[in-house]
This record gives sequence, structure tokens and C-alpha cells, in this order.
Amino acid sequence: MPRIVYGIHPVLELLRSRREIALVVVSEEGGRGTLRELVERARRQDVAVEVKPRAEVDALARGGHHQGVVAITGEYVYADVEDILSFAEKRGEAALIVALDGVQDPQNLGAIVRSAHVLGAHGVLVPMHRAVSVTSSVVRVSAGATEHMHIARVTNLVRTLEDLKERGLWVVGTVAEGGRAPWEVDQTSPTVLVLGAEGKGLRPLVLRVCDERVRIPMAGQVSSLNVAAAASITLYEVLRQRLMAQKQKEQQRTS
Repeated sequence: MPRIVYGIHPVLELLRSRREIALVVVSEEGGRGTLRELVERARRQDVAVEVKPRAEVDALARGGHHQGVVAITGEYVYADVEDILSFAEKRGEAALIVALDGVQDPQNLGAIVRSAHVLGAHGVLVPMHRAVSVTSSVVRVSAGATEHMHIARVTNLVRTLEDLKERGLWVVGTVAEGGRAPWEVDQTSPTVLVLGAEGKGLRPLVLRVCDERVRIPMAGQVSSLNVAAAASITLYEVLRQRLMAQKQKEQQRTS
């Protein structure tokens, strides 16, 4: 089934990913700056480009903020868990996987995928049922990071986490109460960071699988962060720990 990707940055990332693109549609009001560069890149890659009235581009984007460009591409191709582990191995890095327990808001999923990509995660796991999939809105919010991130849909998240534990990954669940601060938990080894659904958190079955629980200390009056903000903070802490560990190894080699 054809998929619609809209917005300058998402379409640019789609082109960079070299995924198959049937058509790029540009508003006749466009043609400047980054949008012009996008069109030139599409043509260099032999992707068909059509210029259409603004109303037709609006209709293709179904009311989304398209910035004058829409791409028509194939159905999103999900990865397998094995793809994620292989990707980490090829990079010579300890695997870092983000697992989402029932996140249903496209805005949150898009923001999480973007943070996961920027902060060094190797893949994202989303349940096949009762959770949002990769939609046009998710691609847009992720700024196109969905086209580079390995995203796997799993039928049973608990079983998948148990399998990953057997393969040596440490499962760390984020919670609103209890648990240790993220910087008190060593996350330099292969890790699965598990985040819960909006307003509900992690299900009891998922919590029981976790080896460790972390909570983000807060100084303000708001009782909790949304799942996308929590993902960014916890992922940054994992990256910080890993960069520090890498720096220490380099210092030991040169001393």
C-alpha cells in the first residue's frame, strides 16, 4: 500500500535513505532554498517530480503541514529484532534498544524515534497490537528519522524482552515512582530501555521482566514527564555513560 511522506526534512531523509520513491509532488508556490535543493536531489536520483497546485498538495498530505512537498513511497518496511542486533554488532557497539509498551500517540512515537536515532540507539521495538505504527504523522514528527532507524513490530513484547535477556541484554524499565536515578545504573553493557504508555506506564507483566527500574528525579511541580521527554532524558544518560567509558578506555590505551 502506498505511503505518504510530507515535509521538507522527512522527504529529504527519505531520499537519503535510498528507499524506493514513486513520486515527489511539489507545490507550484515552492521552488526556493531547501525545497529547490530537494527537487534537484530527487531528479539526480531519477525520482519523478511533479508540480501541482497547492490544493492538490494539501489533499495528498491530508491536512498535514507539508511545507510544499509530498512524497509517495512504498509501505514502511519494519525490521526484525535480529536486524537490530546485527546492526549494533556491525558497528562494534553494545546494543541499545528502545522498547515501547503500548505508546499510542503518533507525536510521541515520532519524537522518540528521533531521539533514539540522534542519541545512538540501534533500534526501536513497538507492539503489533494496541500501539501506534509508523504513520505519516510519525515520519513528520521524527523529521525523517524513521527512514534510518530500525523499527521492529513484535507480537508479544514480554516474550521478546525475555528472549533478549537470555541473549545477554540488560532490561531497564522507566517508572514514575521508585527505582534508581538513571546515572546510578550502569547502562554501558547491552541494554533494552523500556518505556510505558501515556498515562499508564509499564504494565505489571513488563515490569516483572525488567532487571532494573529507573526514575527521573524532578524538581518542579509537574508530577511526571511525557513518554517522549522521558525517552530523551534516559537515552542521553545512556549515551553519556558510553561516551565516558569510551574516553576512559582511550586514556588507558595511551597512558
